[in-house]
Amino acid sequence: MCGKCKHALLDGLPIEGTADNFQTLLNSDVAVVVDFWAPWCNPCVGFAPVFEQTAQERARSVRFVKIDTEAQQTLAAQFQIRSIPTVMVFHQGQRINMINGALPYSQFNAWLDESLQAVGE
Repeated sequence: MCGKCKHALLDGLPIEGTADNFQTLLNSDVAVVVDFWAPWCNPCVGFAPVFEQTAQERARSVRFVKIDTEAQQTLAAQFQIRSIPTVMVFHQGQRINMINGALPYSQFNAWLDESLQAVGE
């Protein structure tokens, strides 16, 4: 339970990434999966349920973060986001994989499994 907001920690919902919290999130001991998206992007909106379901299923072993590229333009520029959705996997602060475009659940999870195997997760 968060002492500040009183929400459950790692409740399975993706965390909202901001310029203020992103570096701390990336330095996690567990892998971090980041969805760069925008609310006006139809493929992003369509991919959101896949990302959220996967986040709930893997909440104990992987941290999931969503970054609204409209609200967090500095982060979008820092990671050179040119198309959305873009999903990146980080481990100990280092990017280990990236994919552009919305994937169906099975393909996203297969890609994520392959990405996490590379770091022993």
